[in-house]
Amino acid sequence: MLDDAVDNANQTLVRTFILLGLSNNFYLQIVFFLMFLMMYMLTLLGNLLVIIVVRLNSNLQTPMYFFLSNLSMIDICFSSTVVPKILLNTICSDRSISFVGCATQMYFHLALGGAECLLLAIMAYDRFTAICNPLRYSAIMNRRLCVGLVAGCWILSFSNSFILTFLTFQLPYCKSNLISHFFCEMPPLFRLSCQDIWLNEVAEYISGAIVAFGSFLLILLSYLCIAKTVLKGRTSKGQQKAFSTCGSHILVVSLYYGTIMLMHLHPRAASSAEQDRAVTILYTVVTPMLNPIIYCFRNKDIKEATKKTMSNVVLP
Repeated sequence: MLDDAVDNANQTLVRTFILLGLSNNFYLQIVFFLMFLMMYMLTLLGNLLVIIVVRLNSNLQTPMYFFLSNLSMIDICFSSTVVPKILLNTICSDRSISFVGCATQMYFHLALGGAECLLLAIMAYDRFTAICNPLRYSAIMNRRLCVGLVAGCWILSFSNSFILTFLTFQLPYCKSNLISHFFCEMPPLFRLSCQDIWLNEVAEYISGAIVAFGSFLLILLSYLCIAKTVLKGRTSKGQQKAFSTCGSHILVVSLYYGTIMLMHLHPRAASSAEQDRAVTILYTVVTPMLNPIIYCFRNKDIKEATKKTMSNVVLP
């Protein structure tokens, strides 16, 4: 009876978690701190530059760049849910995070990650409409539809995140309060639970199938239709121009969806804490940093608008 009471007490007393971080080696901590600080600064500067350039240039007031500026906003927020905590834990000895703080971090991380998945699918649909139905593009992709698609993207992703976060923090945590990760995420928290997590895994797979795989399927269908249309009725110069407008988006999709599916749509028993950390760094830190670089270097309109904006700042 006494042992059962102690066990029950242990299950309800875990209200603070300890994030183990990336390394306990002092020199590696310095390297990680400088590396993540540099990547975070590049993420903020690059994505803010895209938002400002799109906002200030009248020739970029199109659905494609409206969605791109929203993607940059998501990337800033997405990276900010994780990187500041990594930097703080790297230089501080206290790596604790409260139960509520952990739930809040997970909620916004999942919501923003889901929003990026859905927004990339919307951007693919936009390119499909522009290339496959150019005469009706302005009528179809009107301002009202664009705002509605973005709003729906945010509502769906935040609702999905609430369900997953609620189910995760209904679990009793009695094995340990040490999270073998650098932020609060579902897989490392599942390992700490003393209860069967089959419901959580089912919810995670259903969520991944709807949000991640569903969006990826829409992207794939959009680009198959684009390829069919371009190869069927355009000159080689027209084909090159059509594919170049989609190249940046395809590269961003490949980077993001590849790591997302590797992280969340594989058997839990086949993963390790080290593998989870490596994959998470790719899609939470590296991808938001690379997105504005990819779009700025591969998009002629963005490059010209950036030069124009910078020249106006330097020589007003």
